[in-house]
Amino acid sequence: MKKVAIITGGSRGIGAATTKELAKAGYAVCINYHSAKDKAELLASNINKNGGRAIAVKADVAKEKDILALFETVDHELGPITALVNNAGINGGISTVENITSECLQSVFATNVFGTFLCCREAIRRMKQAGYGSIVNVTSEAARFGGNQLSHYAASKAAINTFTVGFAREVAPFNIRVNTVSPGVIDTEIHQASPPDRLKNLIASLPTGRMGAPEEVAQAIVWLLSDQASYLSGTIVPITGAR
Repeated sequence: MKKVAIITGGSRGIGAATTKELAKAGYAVCINYHSAKDKAELLASNINKNGGRAIAVKADVAKEKDILALFETVDHELGPITALVNNAGINGGISTVENITSECLQSVFATNVFGTFLCCREAIRRMKQAGYGSIVNVTSEAARFGGNQLSHYAASKAAINTFTVGFAREVAPFNIRVNTVSPGVIDTEIHQASPPDRLKNLIASLPTGRMGAPEEVAQAIVWLLSDQASYLSGTIVPITGAR
């Protein structure tokens, strides 16, 4: 059966790296994006030019109607989904709890938690019909240490860690696996946009003396989706460089 994957937030960072690795592994890929249309379409074009199969689909995973349209597009364009990577996420910006707004909480949890739940719901309905499937959620080590004035973001990621365990047990009888990768400090646009002194101090605090590469996270995701990880489910894999 053809391998078909959806990568939410697949146009840049860890999502883009995962998209490329999945295409190399023979998956037809749907690159979901929210606003980075040019990057998503360029990535899809490059994959198609190199003999792969890729489409770019705009959808805000904070909105149920967008999620439904995303999955319906993939059904029509690529076929039944066999793999899902829930990578889309936002941090809501730095804020103390004292100053947090309801709007910030609604936005962060709508994307990071509700969006992941609903994407999993749509995926599982299709994977049960196919008789198998694999899902990888992307959280953060902030879920473990609480973040630095990002407790709203950390809490949303901790929710998905817990969800992964319960959901994996629920769908195991249907030959469907669910795992999570929990990256530490990864060299993405968010960190590169930090003030130079802050970035320098951050790197100095890392045991390896460097940030992780998006490709290193992507390779772990692709392995978790593969048959090589066939007895791994309900697992949260830290990718931290010993931090």
